[in-house]
Amino acid sequence: MECITNTATVSGLIWSEPVFSHHVLDEDFYTFFIYTERLSENADRIPVTVSSRLMIGRPLIPGEQICVRGQFRSYNAIKENGSSHLVLTLFAKELLLDPPASENPNYIYLNGFICRPPVFRRTPFGREITDILLAVNRAFNKSDYIPTIIWGKNARATADLPVGTHIALEGRIQSRDYRKKAADGSITTHTAFEVSVGRFEIIESDV
Repeated sequence: MECITNTATVSGLIWSEPVFSHHVLDEDFYTFFIYTERLSENADRIPVTVSSRLMIGRPLIPGEQICVRGQFRSYNAIKENGSSHLVLTLFAKELLLDPPASENPNYIYLNGFICRPPVFRRTPFGREITDILLAVNRAFNKSDYIPTIIWGKNARATADLPVGTHIALEGRIQSRDYRKKAADGSITTHTAFEVSVGRFEIIESDV
């Protein structure tokens, strides 16, 4: 039986019309954003990649409710200058239009390995955070590299975990805007996507 390492379910509003993304093995893929509210007054806008096959008979209209079930995946996108950057997307395996209300509209489970030394830091308001990049295995010898953030006492508990530690975690996918200053002094706003961890478990350490 296949081991589940990456599963996500996000419910919310269709935020944008689907736009063609790429073509693979006679299949077209499109991207759109889903808008999902948090328990606080904030909300997240999460990119979704969906096959045209799943869209047959299901027009995706901005403003309508949708539930997306799938995996949170990563890939390297090449910039014009030849450098690459990590792109994250919720890869849809199932679409539910006009779904029933959910107690947890944004849930993700990941099972993977720490692939970079954790970074412990404090926010300007003094909250403790540990950033962990998690490598999650996928079929066909592929892996997804998912940035995660862990808060409070869990941040302290994971700050010194070695590379190779095997962990499982649950949380939500979130978006975060940040500003970046270019060499010419101009400032642009970018959006980062990551997993905010609610609970985790150390399975084993490979080191």
